[in-house]
Amino acid sequence: MPITQNTAVTLNYRITSLQGQPLDAGTLAYLHGGYGNLFPKVEAALEGQDVGFATTLELSPEEAFGLRDERLVRTIPKAEFPPGVKVGGQLEGMSDAGERQIFHVVKIKGPVVHLDGNHPLAGQALRFACKVTAVRPATPEEIAHRHVHGTHGHAH
Repeated sequence: MPITQNTAVTLNYRITSLQGQPLDAGTLAYLHGGYGNLFPKVEAALEGQDVGFATTLELSPEEAFGLRDERLVRTIPKAEFPPGVKVGGQLEGMSDAGERQIFHVVKIKGPVVHLDGNHPLAGQALRFACKVTAVRPATPEEIAHRHVHGTHGHAH
């Protein structure tokens, strides 16, 4: 079955730097068709392909996780920091625009905690390699929810 609008696609993927440094790898399932569940350049390359198709694409920072936004870097007093969260952990907060934002704890120095709301790979050009392992029609519920459910997708 070819990959078209509203198909559920499962991929094995590997993300590396352009120099070949491994950054991430795994299996993911996404709903094909512009739902924002996969990098648009990768989704365009997969359009019309089938199980077994493999590709490797270079993605600019804008095509991957975006440019770094220094407005998403902030510090908070350690006294306001929830107990049990350590460097490498995440906190949910609000962006300057009042939207829900995930912040990564990058450093705790004295009475100050340094947070970064950028994706850890923001600002980096990447190489995305993938192989299609499954394609099926999406369910009406998946289409309504705009993402794949079940294995490697979103669980309810």
